[in-house]
Amino acid sequence: MDTHRPRRSVLYMPGSKERALQKGKELQTDAIIFDLEDAVAPDMKDIARTQVQEALSAGGYGNRELVIRVNGLSTPWYKDDLKAAVNANPDAILVPKVSTSDDVKMIRDNLASLGAPKSIDLWAMMETPLAMLNAGQIAQSGPSDSYRLRAFVMGTNDLAKETRAVLKEGREPMLAWLSICIAAGRAFDIDIIDGVYNDFKNEQGFFQECEQGRDLGMDGKTLIHPSQLAPCNQVFSPTREAVEWAQKIIEAFEQPENQGKGAITVDGKMVELLHAEMAKRTVVIAKAIAGQTTDL
Repeated sequence: MDTHRPRRSVLYMPGSKERALQKGKELQTDAIIFDLEDAVAPDMKDIARTQVQEALSAGGYGNRELVIRVNGLSTPWYKDDLKAAVNANPDAILVPKVSTSDDVKMIRDNLASLGAPKSIDLWAMMETPLAMLNAGQIAQSGPSDSYRLRAFVMGTNDLAKETRAVLKEGREPMLAWLSICIAAGRAFDIDIIDGVYNDFKNEQGFFQECEQGRDLGMDGKTLIHPSQLAPCNQVFSPTREAVEWAQKIIEAFEQPENQGKGAITVDGKMVELLHAEMAKRTVVIAKAIAGQTTDL
């Protein structure tokens, strides 16, 4: 399980904008999605593919996780996008409108036919009504020796369009679908990245939606503007108090007198082994964030 890699902030970068691709090397984002899909006009697809390949080949992105979003399986650009993505050798490839486990199989077959390195991960956009109905089956297809399905990315804008639900403050119409995908992902060790917040100038609204996503169980959030990075990283990072408490739990369970116990008392509070496992993840993520911030 890839629990050590923070995915708090995941910033979309249009593949057709060379200046933006270069700017990504300086931004405090955990991951960059080099977009060949929605952010790129049809007449700019070829240019975007070339620029993304050149950007990844040139390097300079530090420890940031590099992801390429291709166009969907049914589009005329998918095959060329996938070939370009394989040539660029990113950390992961993000595919829109994944709706069934058969879609995941097809993508893996396509990658294998292109001779793609097996270490490339898959990310799936969860943004159709069918994906909501099949979330468990899609997640179950995730574990694999090659092209592992590593993350769900919630496509809330497309989901609202397809379902006719209203995107509004609090996202009440979306909560059931967000929770379904979180449950499916957690069952099969798949990270969950929340959808974008469109009104990027509304700082308070954005911060509240980040908190909501975190409280629901999300690992991070996709972003459309660099101004969203700092608050997003803040919300999805473990607090100092949380890390200190986690370390105290771990140390307590490591004491000889507590070996083999299922529950113990720490500072007057009962904690169980499940809390110890949660504590270990908190500490690992905090250390990864600290190291990553230094290296970015």
